[in-house]
Amino acid sequence: MKRLLAALAAGAIFGAGLALSGMADPQRVRAFLDLFGAWDPTLAFVMGGALVPMAVAWAIQRRLARPIFADAFDLPPTRGIDRPLAVGAIIFGAGWGISGLCPGPAIAGLALAPSQAIVAVAAMGAGMVLHRLSSR
Repeated sequence: MKRLLAALAAGAIFGAGLALSGMADPQRVRAFLDLFGAWDPTLAFVMGGALVPMAVAWAIQRRLARPIFADAFDLPPTRGIDRPLAVGAIIFGAGWGISGLCPGPAIAGLALAPSQAIVAVAAMGAGMVLHRLSSR
């Protein structure tokens, strides 16, 4: 139950931050990607602002023997840049640029503007299923 409540609190904070910063608005994200038009640097400030709490979290994590609500840390291994990573990043970036939504804002958008977000969330789900089926 503690893990569920911690996840709920983290998700609520994340969603509130997205809504408050305007990052759940696809137009704002597209404006950030429009370098030669009406460029909006807001997303850069949001990403920069995320560095501070993340740096604190990593500093705390290094001092812990194990997570508070789990038996062990589940950190992915560091790997080099390979073809799947590069191709996946290109596909992710194309989807983000076309829709203006990355996964977090797309899911938050289900509560804020469901008619726009449902298409992006459904497409993300379809992409994940397609990948799972093709990588067996």
